[in-house]
Amino acid sequence: MVGSDSPLDSLHLPSGVHRAVRPGCALLRLETTESREGVLDGAWWPRSRDIAAELPELLSALTRHLGPVTRVGLDTAAWAGLPTRIVVDDRVVHIDSFPVGDDTVLITRGDRDLFSLLVVPPSATPEAARVAMAQAVRADNISQAEQILIDTGRGQEPSD
Repeated sequence: MVGSDSPLDSLHLPSGVHRAVRPGCALLRLETTESREGVLDGAWWPRSRDIAAELPELLSALTRHLGPVTRVGLDTAAWAGLPTRIVVDDRVVHIDSFPVGDDTVLITRGDRDLFSLLVVPPSATPEAARVAMAQAVRADNISQAEQILIDTGRGQEPSD
């Protein structure tokens, strides 16, 4: 959800922004230079594993901040009904199936500018999501997405 109260509008506010995180919000640290230092460029907390319902809003938000997104890399086993392309804001975005793990989404802008986002499981508690997302967006983060989720108690979704 992107609006005037959205974490996307508060990208440069390190304190307090994580308290506002709720399902469906994208909290992002996006540096467009090659000197990006952290392992991850941001984090996303979808409401469900239905990619057709979740991906358009994320891509619209990313497009507003990065410019046109050309590709998305997702783990096909982690998402329900993964299409090969999706139209967002009148642009076709190709969706690639990669064994990247359900904890990561890869975003490509242009031909080769790649952004890696932590995916917080939809079932995460708000507190666990806040902690995981805060770690992912730290410029000095050296942990991979899977390790962040393990460290914050969200490495595995509860089994039914």
